[in-house]
Amino acid sequence: MEITTEMIKQLRAATNAPMLDCRKALQEADGNFDKAVDWLREKGMATAAKRADRDASNGVVELYSHGGGRVGVIVEINCETDFVARNEQFRKLAHEIALQIAASAPKYIVAEEIPAAELEHEAEIARARAKEEGKPDNVMPKIVEGRMEKYKDEVCLMRQAYIRDESISIEKLILQNVAAIGENIIVRRFQRWELGESINN
Repeated sequence: MEITTEMIKQLRAATNAPMLDCRKALQEADGNFDKAVDWLREKGMATAAKRADRDASNGVVELYSHGGGRVGVIVEINCETDFVARNEQFRKLAHEIALQIAASAPKYIVAEEIPAAELEHEAEIARARAKEEGKPDNVMPKIVEGRMEKYKDEVCLMRQAYIRDESISIEKLILQNVAAIGENIIVRRFQRWELGESINN
């Protein structure tokens, strides 16, 4: 398929990627716009991975209050330089992550933070449920594993589907911003409060 200048311009407008990269993406995707966007995202992801080991000690503490003060979130997002910490795109990302935490109530940032006892408890629940549903023993481990992955997707911020675009995870959203901004970005910690919830929650 012939790649026209108009196609390249449209892709550039949608992704902010350089013209040559847009041309290459369209060639790789055989002129398919969506596939070309994915190709560029993957290319951005590769760039982001190279930045993951850089020190990120600047950043912002974002505060967000939702529903007339019914839910409150405080989240610390780090980047490498003070310059980026003041950057509008970085500030917007911090706000989006605070919104995500308010809406989706994650308990952890990454799956590695989930205590072993909690994982075992969830696995027991998944096994009991599968038994109750009459699932055969030979497929039980697969069912339990599937339900455990779903549980991690729900409770881990990085694995949650982004509330504004469920086709990407929060981790992918951050990686896209790393690629665009050019610095490592880390969600350091967060706290979410809901009016009237038990202190033990």
